[in-house]
Amino acid sequence: MASRWFASLPNFITIGRLVLTPAVIALAIDERWSSAFLVFVVAGVSDALDGWLAKTYHLQSELGAVLDPLADKALIVSIYVALAHAGALPAWLAILVVSRDALIVGGVVVAWFVSRPVKVRPHISSKLTTAAQLGLAAFILAGKAYAFQVEALDTLLIGSVAALTMTSASVYLWLWVQHMRP
Repeated sequence: MASRWFASLPNFITIGRLVLTPAVIALAIDERWSSAFLVFVVAGVSDALDGWLAKTYHLQSELGAVLDPLADKALIVSIYVALAHAGALPAWLAILVVSRDALIVGGVVVAWFVSRPVKVRPHISSKLTTAAQLGLAAFILAGKAYAFQVEALDTLLIGSVAALTMTSASVYLWLWVQHMRP
């Protein structure tokens, strides 16, 4: 019984991240930046933890392969929209992040509708993009929580996230086109 529970632990952690997402957003909207930062960090660490557990103990599952990127997308899209709304991030960056994720999800849905399902596997560009997006959001939340801002670092991180997001979107679009070829 304990081993079945342990085998499901990465999925439970991922579901926890999904549950934390509305809490982070509510805290950010209420401008409770310290609490929002803390909950966001817990959610971000949970992303690393569930992946580590799944890989280290060979606990990967089909459910986890779908839930993990879904939880990432929910957290990242939500926090970028909330931070842009608060004026803490440029709106164009939030639009870019949301558009990339809509492109990826839309491609999966279209492939499924035309009976050419895509196997959900994150590309290295996606992993780097997700890490950079989470890092930038954490940095911005920490700045709001602890009243600091490093303009040059903000600019560098925003530019890096934008470049990685566009690169990742391009990679996924190219892979999708290759997959959909007759």
